[in-house]
Amino acid sequence: MQDLDPVPTFELDLLAVPKAVPELRRTLSGHPYGAPHPDVQLCVSELLSNVIRHLGEGTPVTVRLTRAPGRIRVAVTDPDPRVWPVLRTAGGDDETGRGLALLDAVSLRWGVEQGPDSKTVWCELGEG
Repeated sequence: MQDLDPVPTFELDLLAVPKAVPELRRTLSGHPYGAPHPDVQLCVSELLSNVIRHLGEGTPVTVRLTRAPGRIRVAVTDPDPRVWPVLRTAGGDDETGRGLALLDAVSLRWGVEQGPDSKTVWCELGEG
């Protein structure tokens, strides 16, 4: 598989607050890789919501979309290298805990890259 283009096709720095989730979905609905691909919007929403839930409102993040032939990578970078996402199975009565399961179900693959002062949670989706 060919490497991803190192230059993001979309990059946005923002604060992770609840109102940013629908605003980001709206922004991506006008972007060539977000408009025809609802899974891009779903993955960005889930990754941003995880930052809000596990690191707190107001955490600075960077959202990036990059592409390679046949795939799109969605990545969210936050400033806490210690708090990693964990894929779990939510019970039928649980109101939370399904975000990474959704991400896992719709993506080709996903993972975490740790930096010295940050981490990036990413997933790759097929184009189209």
